[in-house]
Amino acid sequence: MKNLFITSAFLLVIFSSCDSSDSEKTNSSEAVLLTSSNTSGKITYQDLLSSSATVKSFTIASLDAEGISYNSDTDAVIVASRTNNKLETYTGIKEAVKAGTDNIKLTLSGLNTEFNNARETAVSGDVVIVAQDQLAANGMINKLFVYNKTATGFTLVKTFTTDFKLWGIHLNGNDLYAVVDLTGDIVLFKDYMKNASGNITATKRVTIAGLVRSHGITYSASDDTMILTDVGNATSGTDGGLIFIKNFSSVFNSTVAAGTIAQTSQIRIYGPNSLLGNPVDVAYDQVTKKIYVAERLNAGGEVLTYTYPTASGDFAPSNVRVEAGVTSVFVLRK
Repeated sequence: MKNLFITSAFLLVIFSSCDSSDSEKTNSSEAVLLTSSNTSGKITYQDLLSSSATVKSFTIASLDAEGISYNSDTDAVIVASRTNNKLETYTGIKEAVKAGTDNIKLTLSGLNTEFNNARETAVSGDVVIVAQDQLAANGMINKLFVYNKTATGFTLVKTFTTDFKLWGIHLNGNDLYAVVDLTGDIVLFKDYMKNASGNITATKRVTIAGLVRSHGITYSASDDTMILTDVGNATSGTDGGLIFIKNFSSVFNSTVAAGTIAQTSQIRIYGPNSLLGNPVDVAYDQVTKKIYVAERLNAGGEVLTYTYPTASGDFAPSNVRVEAGVTSVFVLRK
């Protein structure tokens, strides 16, 4: 999903999602949560510093959208439209919030049909990566599309074809992490842009013990923590979970290729109290240590909030918000 339009230093702004790299500033002047949907044609915006924390909803040109990200400096939202099969940028969020109107503008869009069946975006500076999951309409091809955002639109720079089903992706500097859909595996593409367009081979692939099927992924460099979602059986509303891997760099580096990260290296939230059935995306706020999850199955879509756990268990979310068709979550703090 899971996120900036600025440099890798991010001007001390935190952008946390299944697809973002991060920085940290504790004296926050702004903290917002955004979501996209695949059924409502809406995105939502919530000021996390407001005492009312009111959720604002805005209409976009895509009924079905994935991979939301937001740049506060330009007041611009990017989504990967599954309705129109292109990247779309919307501006005017802050003014619309102040005015209480549904009046945001579609200001930039990419070309149609370059991707089909987008599942996530990863954004860093002007680079936007879209993960395409295989579908009959795209020739059953799993592909990464790398774009450069310009003043007039999005320019396709490179494409990489993978030999596994794609879903969540996350950029950390020059490295790209991806979940291997239908498995409990994640992969690393180190210095991914050094590869020529075409088939791309993972630098390293490891299995996360006890993870059935991952969709959402986010990594906090400041905490050195990887967070993954487990949708389990996609039709079950009770078998989903969250997995936290602390000291991820050392854990990942010490795991051999095709090896397994044991459950002893994980903190896990699973069970009926968690309300996790089909968590498709995750975002993390490094300041408040809160985790935001897009739960797609239960209640037709919910945004669940959790406090960072210190041990594994069946923990209930601290907040539950019904959000029809929610597909992606994004946190910005600066």
